[in-house]
Amino acid sequence: MTKSGSAPLQHIPVMLEEAVEGLAVKAGGRYLDGTFGRGGHARAVLSRLGPGGRLLLMDRDPQAIAAARTAFADDPRVAIRHDNFSALADWDETAAGLDGVLLDLGVSSPQLDEAARGFSFMADAPLDMRMDPTRGESAAEFLARADEREIADVLWQFGEERQARRIARAIVADREATPFTRTGQLAALIERIVGRREPGKHPATRSFQALRIRVNGELESLQRGLEAALERLNVGGRLSIISFHSLEDRAVKLFIRDHSGRVQGSRRGPPVAAAPARLEAVGKAHFPSDAEQVANPRSRSAVLRVAEKLA
Repeated sequence: MTKSGSAPLQHIPVMLEEAVEGLAVKAGGRYLDGTFGRGGHARAVLSRLGPGGRLLLMDRDPQAIAAARTAFADDPRVAIRHDNFSALADWDETAAGLDGVLLDLGVSSPQLDEAARGFSFMADAPLDMRMDPTRGESAAEFLARADEREIADVLWQFGEERQARRIARAIVADREATPFTRTGQLAALIERIVGRREPGKHPATRSFQALRIRVNGELESLQRGLEAALERLNVGGRLSIISFHSLEDRAVKLFIRDHSGRVQGSRRGPPVAAAPARLEAVGKAHFPSDAEQVANPRSRSAVLRVAEKLA
């Protein structure tokens, strides 16, 4: 995230080589990048495809799709769709099967850098936070209608904000006089309630993350997208998924584990028959190198997990 008045961070693909290597790209294979962003990972996949290969690009952000069309509309190997990756199975292009699915989760640098999108508390802007501003409810609309308990639950569940109840109570009290419509307005309230408790970290960080996840239904989209990807992957196809916070990474880790064929359940409970194995983790979780973290501070919290479809 950039500080007010500083130059925007350059959009640098996170763990580019590791994520694309995880796909084990075949020259004639079919691959889907469900979070195109500005195309760093997509370009790397495309460079490994031959004339008979196919690359499917999705993003829920209209600006990302516009960038994809500008860059790749003339390449016969590429198909582009404006949609959430959770709906990948609804795209006829995926019905023939996929040899790999790449997801780079969370908010992108271009979304953060454009203040008008409302993702950042570092510049005052409309309180929107939608990855697709043409659909759904904005953060301002959510805060205008949700009751105190719902707001507190969102801040705690998706942001692990310890002052969730106090913040929610203050939002509900203050919105009667002045609805929350600006990022600066909300950030100032949170700072007033929370204070500067963590050196180097803005007090609104957790709350803004939580609202963004809620507004965009990110965890629900991830679960649906993982299920859809598993169904569309060919045997031997790969999932390559980059997460940026523990809630995402836990969901990915559990999805791979739950489809690995291992026996689940408590040692104290009755034995639980293992379901047939459909996925196998490829190696351990990957983390950005020290050099990458220095070059691209946004990569610091990233985790890459790769899995292969068995059946």
